[in-house]
Amino acid sequence: MAQPVWQDPVPLSLDTAPVPEYGSGSLADLLPTLVAGQEVPGFTAAMPELTPADRNCVFLIDGLGWEQIKAHPDEAPFLHSLLPTSRGGTGRPLTAGFPSTTATSLASVGTGLPPGEHGLPGYTARNPETGELMNQLRWKPWTAPKVWQPYPTVFQLADAAGVHTAQVSAPTFEQTPLTKVALSGGSFLGRLSGEDRMDVAAQRLAAGDRSLVYTYYSEVDGKGHRFGTDSDAWRGQLMYVDGLARRLAEQLPPRSALYITADHGMIDIPFDEQSRIDFDEDWELSAGVALLGGEGRARHVYAVPGARADVLAVWREVLGEQFWVASRDEAIAAGWFGPTVDERVYGRIGDVVAAAHDDVIITASVNEPHESAMAGVHGSLTPVEQLVPLLEVRS
Repeated sequence: MAQPVWQDPVPLSLDTAPVPEYGSGSLADLLPTLVAGQEVPGFTAAMPELTPADRNCVFLIDGLGWEQIKAHPDEAPFLHSLLPTSRGGTGRPLTAGFPSTTATSLASVGTGLPPGEHGLPGYTARNPETGELMNQLRWKPWTAPKVWQPYPTVFQLADAAGVHTAQVSAPTFEQTPLTKVALSGGSFLGRLSGEDRMDVAAQRLAAGDRSLVYTYYSEVDGKGHRFGTDSDAWRGQLMYVDGLARRLAEQLPPRSALYITADHGMIDIPFDEQSRIDFDEDWELSAGVALLGGEGRARHVYAVPGARADVLAVWREVLGEQFWVASRDEAIAAGWFGPTVDERVYGRIGDVVAAAHDDVIITASVNEPHESAMAGVHGSLTPVEQLVPLLEVRS
């Protein structure tokens, strides 16, 4: 009897990685399309399927992806009923952009630019000027915001063009560097409760003949990270935010369009050794690595000088059946970070970029104890993380 022939594992082809729809259907295309319809100079409608409105409101629900809404019609009856309205009535989702994580996505929303241009390419990324990892959500260590992200926001440009512009969010976000580089422009109105945010957003929408209002809710994401999307705590937040969306929709002033979207979806990862690969305890993966950036499902790997090729080869050999593993130049050429990458952003991207394909994450139990303990995670290119709604209500 013939003996089976052992074959080396075949890494995932980078051609099989879904690329975000930059330029036609990504989060970065939303605000430019809306303000183009409000005749703000310098913008064109990247998504012509969206009908212009004099008053536009964007309600971003952190962590509530397309797949989560589809899977929970009982907990989110209002949002689920709006699925056919998504993306101008096409019934299709948007793509978040890569990585599918909050800092990157909020910068894409607010600047109207993909990550390769706005320069927030992950949860953490190396600062080429200092060699340190920078947490772009918490902005640590502190870095001059306008140096890190020099482009004006869409809100600033709309406000300068006479559009009544406002952000309504938790008061704690008003002075954060991420807000300044991604979401500033016009008025910031801090409100603690979700109900107050919905009411104030509707009021600010009615305050101008042309209005652009942004409001935000974070706790769907918070409960998902802590307990997972299969938890009662997460479902309770989904029910609550469904009521908030309905509350805002019922208060829209005339000539308004409300767009409900998200920054990413979420996936629950089991707490076992097969699903959670600990970089801090894996000598193969850590060999030749100076810094580990990004997050569990979207890693930036920064090699020590002279070790780039070896690190890429090892990561591809060890993880290539579960992750799309690319060199920096391969990830850029594939369009993961957008059509172009600014020179100042190039060195922030890992020498190796690893995006999860399977239900698995790369943890770092010593250096990232909080993140490594999360039940629900996100960051990669898979549909459950990448696809976000663009639900629409018009008055």
